[in-house]
Amino acid sequence: MKIVADDRIPFLQGVLEPYADVVYLPGNMIGRNEIANVDALIIRTRTKCTQTLLNGTSVKFIGTATIGFDHIDTGYCEKNGIAWTNAPGCNSSSVQQYITAALLKLEKDHSFVLKGKTLGIIGVGNVGSKVENAARALGMNIMLNDPPRARREGPSDFVELETLLRESDIISLHVPLNIVGEDQTYHLFDNDNFGKIRNGAWFINSSRGEVAETSALRKALKTGKLSGTILDVWENEPDIDTDLMSSAYIATPHIAGYSTDGKANGTAMVVDTLSRHFNLPLTEWYPENVPAPGKPDIKIDCSGKKDEEIIREAVMHTYDISLDDRNLRNSPSTFEKQRGDYRLRREFQAFTVRLKESSENVKRILEEIGFNVDVLHFK
Repeated sequence: MKIVADDRIPFLQGVLEPYADVVYLPGNMIGRNEIANVDALIIRTRTKCTQTLLNGTSVKFIGTATIGFDHIDTGYCEKNGIAWTNAPGCNSSSVQQYITAALLKLEKDHSFVLKGKTLGIIGVGNVGSKVENAARALGMNIMLNDPPRARREGPSDFVELETLLRESDIISLHVPLNIVGEDQTYHLFDNDNFGKIRNGAWFINSSRGEVAETSALRKALKTGKLSGTILDVWENEPDIDTDLMSSAYIATPHIAGYSTDGKANGTAMVVDTLSRHFNLPLTEWYPENVPAPGKPDIKIDCSGKKDEEIIREAVMHTYDISLDDRNLRNSPSTFEKQRGDYRLRREFQAFTVRLKESSENVKRILEEIGFNVDVLHFK
């Protein structure tokens, strides 16, 4: 059996070698010549699996270790007997961590009290649901827009897009990139929809860059329609619009879902599906070598601190979003390298917060967003 795999997929090397010949290549270097005689591809978003790439090859299986799969021509695959899989939900807790850190930084830097504010979430799948849970724990009001779910489940838990845009203080996008169709999201946010947003709202995009039209977003920022934007994804990555980057409050290089946990989950999910497809004995495999965080215990003396200060201290211990923002601003031309060489980042559940003189409210919030919590007296 022959496999070509993206060399940036973590924890993969050595796993499949007992059962297959595996060649590792940079994602953007996986071309027709490289895959002509292979049985399977294991990729990330940088490899575009189109008819042009696949036609005439022996590929029978494509696994992408990512939530999104807009880089795979699924119609072509299904017509030509090529099985494919993605890793839905693999990094949902990672994006939850990113959004939580961004919201808490926004609260601190702009004297913006989150409690009682309305967060509009567009796209309420694995990721959007995790973001909803964190925002509710922080005391925010929630509005949800998800047309596919509303059709399946009924509209009672969802609102129309125009209602959400009109009434939300912060808007966060968690949608797939659909170029056409009933649920098209390509340039969902154009001049028209930006014009419907409540004046002074904040705009967060950690889904796909193409969901927001760059020129329309720049205009909404320049005119003051938006108070600011938090962007992890961009049109034309990795060649991003540096003017838009300069205007953003937080700008990061498509790493919201790049926690070490999320990467391990994505790799394990693809290995599992590939193993089922080719009858390999790796269906329960999970990386054994996921590194622990440097400081898994977070000790906080809560005396004299507001609840939001304690929550922020715990979250920022796990993930300082400012570091990713600084790195991108200092070197936007190395966007792809920053993703490929991304540092160890463990999610909330890898940490235990040890609180001194804590309120029950703080303990509850930390547990609801995913931390392990001990309330104790410590020296």
